Amino acid sequence: MFTDRMTLSPPGPSGPPEELQELGFMERPIRRCLKTTEEIDQLTVNEDLNDVERAVYLLSVGQEVQRASVISNLPSLVRQNPAETFRRVVPKVREVLNGATNDIQLAAAASFLTILQDDIILIHTHTYSILKIVLTHLNHRDPVVSSAWLETLLSAINALPRETIKQEVLTPLLYHSQVSQSLQARLASCRILGKVVSKFDSHIVKKELLPLARSLCRDVEPEVQVCMCRQFESIAQAIGVDDTRTELLPELVELAEDEEDSVRQTAFDSIVNLMEMMDSDDRLHVLTPMVMSVCNASSQVDKAITTSLSFRFGTLCSVLAGFLSDEQKRLMLQKFQVLCVTGLSTEGNQMESNDSALIRSNCCYNLPAMLAFVDSARFLLDLYPSFSSLCRDPEVSVRQNAAAMFHQVAKLLGSDVSLIHNELLSLLQDDALEVLDTLMNQLDETLELVLSRGNSLTMDNKLSELLSALLVAEQKVGCSLRWRLHEKTLQRYSCLARLLPGELLHQSFSTRIFMILTTNKVLPVQREAARTFCTFLRYNRKQEQRQEMMEQLIQDLAQGRSYWNRLRFLDVCEVATEIFSRKYFNKHFVIPALELVHDPVPNVRYKLCQLLPRMRSSLHLPADKILLQKLDFCVQKLLCREKDKDVVAIIRKTVLELDKLDLSEPFLKRHEWDFLDQKKEKEEMLLLEMLERHQSDGKLNHTDRKRRDGKTSLSSTKSMSMSSSTAASSSSKETRKVKLSRSRSLSSQPTTSKPMNLDRLLKVKDLGSSGPGKSTKDDSLRTTHFTLTTQSTSSMPVLIRSNTTGLLDQASALEQRDLRTSTSDQRDHRSSTVDQRNHRTSSLDQREHRTSTLDQRDNRTSTLDQRDHRTSSLDLIDHRTSTLDQRVLRTSTLDHKMLRTSTLGQRSKTIDHGCGMKDSQTRKLSINRKSGSFQSGQD
Repeated sequence: MFTDRMTLSPPGPSGPPEELQELGFMERPIRRCLKTTEEIDQLTVNEDLNDVERAVYLLSVGQEVQRASVISNLPSLVRQNPAETFRRVVPKVREVLNGATNDIQLAAAASFLTILQDDIILIHTHTYSILKIVLTHLNHRDPVVSSAWLETLLSAINALPRETIKQEVLTPLLYHSQVSQSLQARLASCRILGKVVSKFDSHIVKKELLPLARSLCRDVEPEVQVCMCRQFESIAQAIGVDDTRTELLPELVELAEDEEDSVRQTAFDSIVNLMEMMDSDDRLHVLTPMVMSVCNASSQVDKAITTSLSFRFGTLCSVLAGFLSDEQKRLMLQKFQVLCVTGLSTEGNQMESNDSALIRSNCCYNLPAMLAFVDSARFLLDLYPSFSSLCRDPEVSVRQNAAAMFHQVAKLLGSDVSLIHNELLSLLQDDALEVLDTLMNQLDETLELVLSRGNSLTMDNKLSELLSALLVAEQKVGCSLRWRLHEKTLQRYSCLARLLPGELLHQSFSTRIFMILTTNKVLPVQREAARTFCTFLRYNRKQEQRQEMMEQLIQDLAQGRSYWNRLRFLDVCEVATEIFSRKYFNKHFVIPALELVHDPVPNVRYKLCQLLPRMRSSLHLPADKILLQKLDFCVQKLLCREKDKDVVAIIRKTVLELDKLDLSEPFLKRHEWDFLDQKKEKEEMLLLEMLERHQSDGKLNHTDRKRRDGKTSLSSTKSMSMSSSTAASSSSKETRKVKLSRSRSLSSQPTTSKPMNLDRLLKVKDLGSSGPGKSTKDDSLRTTHFTLTTQSTSSMPVLIRSNTTGLLDQASALEQRDLRTSTSDQRDHRSSTVDQRNHRTSSLDQREHRTSTLDQRDNRTSTLDQRDHRTSSLDLIDHRTSTLDQRVLRTSTLDHKMLRTSTLGQRSKTIDHGCGMKDSQTRKLSINRKSGSFQSGQD
């Protein structure tokens, strides 16, 4: 197959062909190691040496690679043993650096810089030894190495004392700042001068260092002048405000007129940085003319200053606002408008695209300051065209900066925020994801400003346009691969729940968010969608929509066919514990989540086990006792029937976590999130109250008229009832007085009875007062019955009062004797007849109660006068009278019991004849009383 490609020449007389001779190297012996034995012996170090001795040995006889390794490891040696390192290793490093390569020089500069910045050394002598090495190699011929040693020196100045700096640094500084020295040495002198001024007093700086700074400002090289201008700010802080105005400011003004662009730009920047140290005269006579001259200059003539001016424009306008005339303000505004379109077609592309894009980006940065300078009332005329142009700029970086400043512009506009509605739509519909990413950083604040302050936003189709733009932006981000931006977008959209009506939000966003929750495959995006959906559910004020969203979660996720959706429901439950209150979570999420214990997929059961501790912490006894039993049943089932090893491991771990929870702990001892849950529950109650008010607004309008009509009729009936009640009250006062006197006389009598009788009376009282509307009726019946009985028995009050004490004493004696006898109460025929008469008497009392219902009609008419203070006091007296009636009834029941005990005394054989005589008198008195009451009942 390869015959055409490989054709060997015939062997010649001199030996094999040339091709075979070329392949002869393959027969040479292959070198199995990269180093020879001698080289390995040179690289071998005795293992008994410590770190310091090994470093000294390698710096003395080691190779370059070993020396560079020791120098790079110098900071760790200083940390371990600083004294020995500076005594033995640092001198060897100084010897190695003489004539060393650039790599070793850079490694040494980096090591010493690390030692100085980390504050490893605490003795100034060690810093002095480093300073000697740095000053020796500061003027290295390689600029990279020289710059590295310069950074080390600037860091060492902070740790050196003032006298050391004055002797070791300032003396070489005066020499190297001369014009005869190299450019690199003069540049280093400028930076060292700006660093050492902070170590000395203002008098020394003004006397010794300020003349040196002036000489460097007049250097022939523009680079030296630029470097010295950048140090003027630190020098101004060292010498003070007065000396800055008299000494430094004239030098900067002179440099601002230099022929070099870089010098003018640096001087301009330095003057702007020193604005805070200028007084009003300097701002008016120095800064203002210079700024106006820069604004009048063409952008093409002075590119560098134009770029610097575009970055400082807002600051200059804020500082000089009180010193500019109206004409100067107009010129400043015109200059800003020109800067906003620099490099576009209107300018003819005179500047480079990079510089012009930078200028326009700087204008975006200064938009809030310019809006404060112009006033928001003139935004539409003066700044809106420039703002609109920047939001639609062809460069992505410019639009990105405009999106970053959009929320500040909206905040400054206030109620006129609807003016930038189209620009917000343009940024939301931008094709560049970088613009959307920047806009999403403060989108929640922007939407809150737009939707709350835009009064005319809901009057037309602007709101629908904004919602459509938000949906388009989310779909555009969702189709891209930037899932972090998608997560941020969903997080910012959650603020819409507080800003938009629930119905509009439900129609526009809830469906889309739920679709993302069920279809997106990125887990952080799904969790953020779950959080946003739960936020929409919490702030929705319509019960039907809340129910629909909850059913959607349960049917499509908790009971979904895909295990992926069931896992997402558990994620929703995890988010719901943070958003909703415990009460709402326990009512809607706990049971559907616990039902997933029967899920056939182990991943779902595994996720459920992880969620169980959080679910149990939301349960409180005794209110959630049923849910706690279900959760314990779920745990027991997983422990007993689970076969997957991962689920078994996680449920055992979960059981240990559940045992640590104490559900019976008092509320005051719980964590802070219990108080947050209480706050959430109050907010949910307020939302429900707002929902009920919204539903009852229509009903209230319909019932207002009925209330007005009812008030007129009520006033007429009240006047009639007042006239009738005054007549009735005068007639009832006398009866009340009689009742009170009768009840007081009866209540003053000593009474003793059995505990069983009192218990029975209390039971009868409880049964009588069990109904909610029977208490007033019973009181009226008792009052009526008491008035009838007092009229019938008013002729014998003295007999009852005189015999009650004797009868009670006899009853107590008979009860003690009845314990010794075994006779039965049922044999006494007379006692049974007395009981039958008592039963007839009770039936007559019931008839009397029926007749007393006629008096209740008068009570109904008196209920209209309850608001009157006089009638309320009379009702209180009636209540006291009813309580006295109850005492009378109790005394009557005691009389019945004493009659029964007297019949028992007749059957006893051990009772003497005197007791029998007293019992017969007692029976006669009781019969006379019953006959009197029977006769009064017939009357």
